[in-house]
Amino acid sequence: MSQVPLYDALAADYDRFVNWEGRLAHELPFFDRLFAGRDHLDILDAACGTGHHAIALTRKGHQVVGTDLSLAMVEQARENAAAAGADVTFAMVGLGNHATLGKVFDAVLCLGNSLPHLMTGSAVDMALNDFATVLRPGGLLAIQNRNFDQVCNDRERFMGPQSHQAGDDEWVFVRFYDFDGDTITFNMIRLRRTHDGWAQDVESTALRPIFRDDLLSRLAASGFGEAVCYGDYGGSAFDAGESGDLIVVAQRAP
Repeated sequence: MSQVPLYDALAADYDRFVNWEGRLAHELPFFDRLFAGRDHLDILDAACGTGHHAIALTRKGHQVVGTDLSLAMVEQARENAAAAGADVTFAMVGLGNHATLGKVFDAVLCLGNSLPHLMTGSAVDMALNDFATVLRPGGLLAIQNRNFDQVCNDRERFMGPQSHQAGDDEWVFVRFYDFDGDTITFNMIRLRRTHDGWAQDVESTALRPIFRDDLLSRLAASGFGEAVCYGDYGGSAFDAGESGDLIVVAQRAP
């Protein structure tokens, strides 16, 4: 039985929803700076989706393992790696269970607003403790979430729509939040136009917002040293009221 129905349903369309060429061109320089002077790293890309970060980092000479709880996403990631000629290992593993891989890494990435899919503080702690377990002493952890300090303060519901076209077919993806007390429902409407006209559906999943101060406290309790917070992949300082992202980089204590 699927534990992540939205992402299982989205796997076939995810690479239409995301402009990977543009996204990677924007995001990879951040990781180039983060890993500067550290070649051939063993990297875990946790909640890897369809695998494009893992593939790109492999092309830069790193050894990457990508994991995701959605089997459909993992299968798509494997197809993408094969098409790219990239030697990446992908496995169906959820957050909090990476010690089962039996590997130790120099760096762990948890991107794409993945950590807020854990619905309790104890589940977040389990994930962070797991990251510490699979990191070598001094290893780096990079987490990218939406800036929920700003989202929840402003009650910002809608994110910019995304579109894709292939021949006569067209896709439009609309994302929005419903605020439900201490949790948020993330919704995605998918519209597809073919020669038969428009078809539409909506998928939803629950999120538990993670705020900057809470995340920093949990990282410290999990054995990570001082963390640095950025507001975007350009390396701007985090601003709780303005930044679009919360990107946290922390080092496992030696």
